[in-house]
Amino acid sequence: MELQGRTAIVTGAGTGVGRELAREFARAGAKVVCCGRREDLLAETAPLIAKAGGTELAVRTDVTDRAAVEQMVAQALSRFGRIDLLFNNAGSFRSVAPVWEADPQTWWGDVTTNLYGSLLCCRAVLPHMRARNSGVIINMDGGGGAHGPNIAGSGYGCSKAALLRLSEGLARELELDGSAVLVFCINPGFVRTEMTEGIVSTPAGRKWQGFVKGWIDKGIGKRPGDCAKATLRLLAIAGPELNGCVFDVDTDFGEIARRKQEIREKRLFTLRLRQE
Repeated sequence: MELQGRTAIVTGAGTGVGRELAREFARAGAKVVCCGRREDLLAETAPLIAKAGGTELAVRTDVTDRAAVEQMVAQALSRFGRIDLLFNNAGSFRSVAPVWEADPQTWWGDVTTNLYGSLLCCRAVLPHMRARNSGVIINMDGGGGAHGPNIAGSGYGCSKAALLRLSEGLARELELDGSAVLVFCINPGFVRTEMTEGIVSTPAGRKWQGFVKGWIDKGIGKRPGDCAKATLRLLAIAGPELNGCVFDVDTDFGEIARRKQEIREKRLFTLRLRQE
């Protein structure tokens, strides 16, 4: 998919990876709908879109609020007339504790934002995408999704594993419906952001996820813009053979393009039970 002249929605666009996704899409010529809960941060992202040569629409949106999500999509369609790409980036990682100590409401809040919020956004754009028989949805993987458990972050980890299943399931549903709409997940790796810094800002975070502070102190990790650049590489080769797959920012997408048929036949780059 070429983004020139197309419309992309980015949730969680006020900071970090979401802000860089919005800016990179603008550089590629997209009209960008920036969504987030905090208007002040969206107001900081908006001029960056203009500076990158894009057109933006900032909409304050809580992705866990169905009415707000549907209103955001309606505003995007009213302003730009089409939606070509949805990137579900908004995330929450507030529950940092082993299961026996975790506050159930906080734990469920992570699942609600990461999984239910993504579901609501997918559901809101799909009538338009299905009617046009065109579009791409990308869901954000993370710790606990494709690469194993998230110790003392099980709410976040479980939600991301479920999001992978949701993505592949949605991809297969669309195929059975005869739709050309595609669904992917992408794993950004460890990125120093407001959310990851928040993990180690509490005693529980320092106790259970002290390795995160170690990564931050040593400068280990990806830059927020790495995920955006990887997304453009994915979009350049996106096709039905890869529908439902999850990729990392370091994925060699040239190699993926050469192996499309094998990936499809063997169901590679999906969440599967390992049997040896």
